[in-house]
Amino acid sequence: MSERTRDPASARPTLEAVAARAGVGRGTVSRVVNGSPKVSPEAREAVLRAIDELGYVPNSAARTLVTRRTDTVALFVSESEERVFGEPYFAGIIRGISAGLAGTGLQLLLAIAQSADDHVRFERYLTGRHVDGVLLISLHGGDPLPRHLEDNGVPTVLGGAPVGVEPVSCVDADNRGGARQAVEHLIGLGRRRVATIAGPQDMRVGVDRLGGYRDVLSEAGLPQMVSTGDFSEESGERGMRELLARTPEIDGVFAASDPMAVGAMRVLKEHGLRIPEDVALVGFDDSATARHTDPPLTSVHQPLEAMGREMARLLVARIRGESVDNSMVILDTHLVTRASSCTPH
Repeated sequence: MSERTRDPASARPTLEAVAARAGVGRGTVSRVVNGSPKVSPEAREAVLRAIDELGYVPNSAARTLVTRRTDTVALFVSESEERVFGEPYFAGIIRGISAGLAGTGLQLLLAIAQSADDHVRFERYLTGRHVDGVLLISLHGGDPLPRHLEDNGVPTVLGGAPVGVEPVSCVDADNRGGARQAVEHLIGLGRRRVATIAGPQDMRVGVDRLGGYRDVLSEAGLPQMVSTGDFSEESGERGMRELLARTPEIDGVFAASDPMAVGAMRVLKEHGLRIPEDVALVGFDDSATARHTDPPLTSVHQPLEAMGREMARLLVARIRGESVDNSMVILDTHLVTRASSCTPH
């Protein structure tokens, strides 16, 4: 009777048993199990055949102790579950990250911090070397988490960055340039009272999109009308109501996210304003939602899935100790024009 069909109550086969069956040293078996390329094809074949014959199953806990690798990376998001699972930005980034990790052998853990207690708990977990690396998106303010992770030897890549944080590795879209395109488009349509619903100013993405808006209006010598939100649909509604209360004669609006643009669109219609005849509207994201609003929403396209893939690529390289040409990646944006901003007849 072969060892593979022996009494199941007997001891599980060991690394030494595999080495003896394959006629190689224990170290060779360990290298094969851990995927090392430093094994000859003949030795690898012998070890794999012995593993199959003996039914050997590597002890993952012991492997982790030896290699100090968990084969897991975490995506940390400092937002509510409602936003993470409901807004297209997060879905696009996560799809890209998943695609970027495919074939690497790394598993993705999603950590959502909805409160300060969650943040502290996850920080303790992530800095405790329970994962091989961390991807961070939607951080606010001078969040110390990126620095704490790096100080504890945990490779980290940010999708965007909070204000005041200079990350080691970061992927982002050209937010300032995209905002410039949006506002230049509105002015090119003849709009002269262009307002913006800006994103949160404790996030670089919010600062940069507002900066692009201010750049264009300053160059054109036009007045600036600003309200701020948190990229959510509800904050778009609040911001639009605030702007209309202050300056009813607005004829163009740049909303710094598609959800805020959707909220703004609802309020404009409530006030009896036609889009785009009375107020031209532009968002930022070019999400699937933009194609299905009434009218369809002009929006700045940012390559969310490409951003996620780049984040994964940089993190995998850092985990493997590989050098990268550029650890700060900024991807291009472009304007997609739809009926919410077409030139009035």
